[in-house]
Amino acid sequence: MALLVGVEAEHAVFWRIYSRVVKLSLRLELDGKRVDSTALYNFHESLVDSLKPVLKEGVKTIVVAAPARTSYATDFLNHINKHHRYLIQSKRPNRANFAELVGSAEDRKKVAELMKSRKSTNLIAKIFSEEADQAVNSLEKHLCSADSNSCVLYSLKEIEGIIDSLEKDRELRTENMLLTDKYLAECKQKNRINRLLQIAKNKKVKTRIINAETPAGSRISQFGGIVYFSSPKIVNI
Repeated sequence: MALLVGVEAEHAVFWRIYSRVVKLSLRLELDGKRVDSTALYNFHESLVDSLKPVLKEGVKTIVVAAPARTSYATDFLNHINKHHRYLIQSKRPNRANFAELVGSAEDRKKVAELMKSRKSTNLIAKIFSEEADQAVNSLEKHLCSADSNSCVLYSLKEIEGIIDSLEKDRELRTENMLLTDKYLAECKQKNRINRLLQIAKNKKVKTRIINAETPAGSRISQFGGIVYFSSPKIVNI
């Protein structure tokens, strides 16, 4: 999943982007005028505050769009670069991938038009690929970890067992589940997988579905198409 932030003159709209579905998430208003530097700063801060819960869910792909011949998207990205650089630092495991698109994302019709463009399709694919690589890199580091509490599971039964047993409010560790789109499509136990995905979502397990044809997907396929691992929780995003 990715997040599309459509920045307009006096408001911003958040859209959650799934593989074939776009859902409205949030609308935020600018309290004042863009020419008022304080009002614009506060507006950008409200956008960042609204991004943080999404990032904690595991969403790391953020596309910022604004109408042509405006600087709205660039202004917001500059604000992040200046005041919240920790969100984009490449060495942080919980960093976000930000990208910019030209076009309005003010309503569902405009979002549909925007997402049909070749540039947006290529951009989303590129960012999802980078995000998948980050997830697999985290897995590789976990495999090499000397932490006696570390574990990697790739048996569906074992993954179901550990996710079923998780407490909803966990303080020290974050659970991750990676699976390929091929595994999801070809699994003969659809109800079982759908149940696992729903429970994982409810318990805030960071779940990513990865294209099996990518290098990251090939690595996950070596585990049978699905893998679970846990890692120390990153706090204070």
